[in-house]
Amino acid sequence: MEILKKTIVLGMLFLSMHLTYAQSNFSNLQEAFRKSYELEAQGDFKLAANEVKAFYVANSYETNLRLGWLNYMAGNFNESISFYQKSIELMPYADEPKFGYIFPLSALGRWDEVISLYNAILENSPHNTKAMYYLGTIYYNRSQFDKAIKHFKLIVDLYPFDYDGLLMYGWTNLQLGKKKEAIVLFQKVLLNKPNDTSAIEGLTLASN
Repeated sequence: MEILKKTIVLGMLFLSMHLTYAQSNFSNLQEAFRKSYELEAQGDFKLAANEVKAFYVANSYETNLRLGWLNYMAGNFNESISFYQKSIELMPYADEPKFGYIFPLSALGRWDEVISLYNAILENSPHNTKAMYYLGTIYYNRSQFDKAIKHFKLIVDLYPFDYDGLLMYGWTNLQLGKKKEAIVLFQKVLLNKPNDTSAIEGLTLASN
């Protein structure tokens, strides 16, 4: 019985020490994050990253995500990619790190990988209009209007009076020679923003 009591006491002491150590580590990490936000606001992204990196824990999603962002802002795109990849490994079903990962990939012009990520986001979140819009825009800029129009149509189906969706849906219809559809869409844009120069230009071209 005496041995059991000693074992329980030692176990409680170990747990108490572990919790104190964990709390101390959290306090340090919290302070590092606080300082990193201050430094980021001042535009010193490298120092902001160093604050967090000093308490880096490989299995911390938040730390990897933060370092992914700060390294991207500092122009360290390959380091940013590594941290975002780790974030995705830790939270494979999350959209958040995938959107972050897109920043350094875009900066490096790795557009096929960007497309794959947007498709992965849409597979996980089919109604994510942010992913739809940017994916549609990439296809539009590649003159792949048949692919672009599917995404802009979905946006307008979900948000029929959305300015960005209507405008790009209008331009894509115009590029595909669908002038009647484009006219209606540009008119809707002008109800949203009556003096929008892009919609006025598109409406003029579609009306000729």
